[in-house]
Amino acid sequence: MTRSAAVIVIAIALAAYGIYTALFLPAMLVGPPVPLLLLGFSLQAVLAIVAAVGVWTGRSWAGVAVVVLGVSIAATQLFEVILGIVPYLRAIAVAFLAIIGAVVMAAFIGRQSGAAGLSAQA
Repeated sequence: MTRSAAVIVIAIALAAYGIYTALFLPAMLVGPPVPLLLLGFSLQAVLAIVAAVGVWTGRSWAGVAVVVLGVSIAATQLFEVILGIVPYLRAIAVAFLAIIGAVVMAAFIGRQSGAAGLSAQA
């Protein structure tokens, strides 16, 4: 059974994003932490790693994990606007792109796993 190189690249990119986001967490604990911001970045890191494992292993829930990751990125960006950390136009653009990108990625992943399942049945 061969897998598409694009799916492997997606899995590696998701894992890299999870590690990158996890690197923010120690710095957030130095001063007085903002609990929702800490939760948002923690959730992004965990969901990115979980999604990467799901995509890499070809699990059926991988697309859902990618979409939930996109929603958590959007929610964190919008919370950063409330705190005044990032400009609102940038946050809206990132939130929009995160959700659209996650849905497109989930559709691609689902199509790849569906095609693999059909070829295994034949």
